[in-house]
Parts: sequence; structure tokens; C-alpha cells
Amino acid sequence: MSASYKTEGPVTLTPEQIVTLHQQLRDMRHDVNGRLANIVAAAELMRLRPDTAAERLKLLLEQPHKAAESIGQFSQEFEKVFRLIRS
Repeated sequence: MSASYKTEGPVTLTPEQIVTLHQQLRDMRHDVNGRLANIVAAAELMRLRPDTAAERLKLLLEQPHKAAESIGQFSQEFEKVFRLIRS
């Protein structure tokens, strides 16, 4: 189920706000890509060295939560900048 959003009217952004939002998007994308790389690396190490699986599993299981947190933070900032309101 998807949430419905509305704004209180037209939204105008300054060039600085656009640059800031773009940088936040780049930061979030970089963080998520890093998390995915960690997942792949941990899985590969577990495959190559099954004896280290227990310690790698902890790292592996943390990554999806941290990626979702990064996406959520960007989403909140995006909603704030565009004054989006759930309806």
C-alpha cells in the first residue's frame, strides 16, 4: 500500500537548495552502494572461509537495516524540502 502525498501549494527551490538535495541524494546512494558491497564481500568471505561465517554474519545482517535507515533519512529530508504532507 502506497501513501498519498500533497503539498500546500507550489514549491520553489533556490539553486543552493537543489545542490544540497542533490548532494544528500549522492551521499545516500553512496552509502547504500557501500552497504551492498559489504553484503557481497561478507557473503564471499563466508563462502571462501566457512570457519569465519559467524563473525561475518553479524556484519551481513546489519547492512540492510543501515541501508534502509539511510534511504529513510533522505526521504524525510526530501519530504521536508518539498513540504510534502501525507494525506
